[in-house]
Amino acid sequence: MEEKIKQLLLSNANAVFGKEIAEEQIQFQKTRKDVAGDLTLVTFPFVKLLKTSPEKAGEKIGAFLKEQLHEIEEYSVIKGFLNIVLNDQFWVSTLQDLHKDDDYGKAKTPSGKTSMVEYSSPNTNKPLHLGHLRNIFLGYSVAQILKANGDAVVKTQIINDRGIHICKSMVAWQQFAPVDDKGNRETPKSSGIKGDHFVGKYYIEFDKQVTRQGFDLASSWKEDDYLACNDEIKEKLEGLFAAYEREEDTKKRTKIYRKIAGMATDQTDMTRAAKEMLIKWEARDPEVYLLWNTMNGWVYEGFDKSYDRMGVDFDKLYYESDTFLIGKDIIDEGLQKEVFFKKGDGSVWADLTDEGLDEKLVLRADGTAVYMTQDIGTAIDRFKDFPSLDRIIYTVGNEQDYHFQVLFLILKKLGYDWAKQCYHLSYGMVDLPDGKMKSREGRVVDADDIMEEVVQMATASTKERGHLDGMAEKDRKDLYEMIGLGGLKYFLLKVDPKKRMKFDPNESIELNGNTGPFIQYAHARIQSLVNKVALDEVGEIKINAPEKEIIKQLSEYPTVVKEAGENYSPALIANYTYELVKSFNGFYQQYSVINETDEALKNARIVLSQNVGKVIASAMKLLGIDVPNRM
Repeated sequence: MEEKIKQLLLSNANAVFGKEIAEEQIQFQKTRKDVAGDLTLVTFPFVKLLKTSPEKAGEKIGAFLKEQLHEIEEYSVIKGFLNIVLNDQFWVSTLQDLHKDDDYGKAKTPSGKTSMVEYSSPNTNKPLHLGHLRNIFLGYSVAQILKANGDAVVKTQIINDRGIHICKSMVAWQQFAPVDDKGNRETPKSSGIKGDHFVGKYYIEFDKQVTRQGFDLASSWKEDDYLACNDEIKEKLEGLFAAYEREEDTKKRTKIYRKIAGMATDQTDMTRAAKEMLIKWEARDPEVYLLWNTMNGWVYEGFDKSYDRMGVDFDKLYYESDTFLIGKDIIDEGLQKEVFFKKGDGSVWADLTDEGLDEKLVLRADGTAVYMTQDIGTAIDRFKDFPSLDRIIYTVGNEQDYHFQVLFLILKKLGYDWAKQCYHLSYGMVDLPDGKMKSREGRVVDADDIMEEVVQMATASTKERGHLDGMAEKDRKDLYEMIGLGGLKYFLLKVDPKKRMKFDPNESIELNGNTGPFIQYAHARIQSLVNKVALDEVGEIKINAPEKEIIKQLSEYPTVVKEAGENYSPALIANYTYELVKSFNGFYQQYSVINETDEALKNARIVLSQNVGKVIASAMKLLGIDVPNRM
């Protein structure tokens, strides 16, 4: 109806306003709850044109619209707002139209845009954790929402399979993996540990060993009266050792221990071994390359199992081990064009001080690449692979805001016009009850563990409620999985992506409140209801005010999908669905569907129930969540 009114005013502008008007002057907003009306037109933009007050402008526009549109029952003007009430027949027709539309809410024609959405993008030195889950579910959902808006979508990730952090796991495995009587070091298969968890174990082992070496080295400096240190390091270490020796609290003492170790870790044997391995890897040393391929292979097998359980996938994979080479070539070209400059130690930098930023390292002194190197190469490779790309959406936490600001600016300085089509979908971190996660210390909520935990919790709570008599055991297990993972996904997606959040697994599987299981249960109950009635063809329909309110909410769904795509925000879909379910639950509790004696009203309520169920299923699918028919 908003579009119909807009076109009517545009085509009759001279008659109504005395001159042509711009489309952006026609502004609608949601009608206030304390005001009678189904939609509200803002009249302030027309005051100068009509040379009158906002109220009189509203009266003139309202009278014209009521005369032209039979769907308008009445209108009222409050200050600068024209509140329009649409008649029951309009809402009946709306319900009938959306009932016929199996793809209701989705764009009817392609947008003509191609969007690439990057998400997950893990390192191959550790398993996925809770932070990855928000990233993955957010990126996958945004991809689904953009598809619903008519975009051609490419789902991708950049696998960070090289670098000093990867070499740390490799060094630790070489030095500390147990050896059997045949001289073979342990593997995921021999240890029974999932591949990504296995490699992650050695990343933690590296940190443990390098921290011990760092502390020992710093202690040796202390014993030699800090002769090996400059005055600044000496002063810091003296203070840290004094604090360490007098601290009695174990947790605080450990924190100081790590700070002391951190002052010396760069000079330990472990760190030197990792740096030497990275140089050998970039030189394609056969032995190092074979080890790298082997350990990454273990990790990929683990990742694939995790992704399969999450219900997410990718259309195209990029690997840092490929794209960093492209980045290095581009940096060589950038040096010639004076986009970059080389310092005395041989390192290469981008000077961004004229843009209000700082100098950014793009290549180390030893010639090895940094993250910026590979990100430059990856972006270029993607636009080469997909020349029709209209945008790349990078789903990455807000701790990397500055990194992407620098990346997009460097790409622009290199002369790539498409740099302005790159967007950083910056989201807030997920906290544990006791604070931030730290992968190298092993203090994370593992993604596999948390998925298993919520499924087990959903299993226990569903069994406790009963209601599954006669359901096959396999179907029950599928249902438990659906509820647990649905609750997890919904919990992580219902919060505005920009906001930091705290994860509560118990709350995520609650059957009441703004949760996934609450919405899933509503869908199951609706299916149980509509399965009890036979309505092959929709007969006569009539509605009252309660039905009209639900139809109004259903009519908002396409707009919500559009806004979610424009804002890259699955939270808009999640919270719309929650409000719809709340409204329908209240309606269902107050008004009978099957036992309604007025046949036309009964028909309306059955069709209404069917379409609430349809929209719930559609919306949850955009969040990557399945809904059950029985629960």
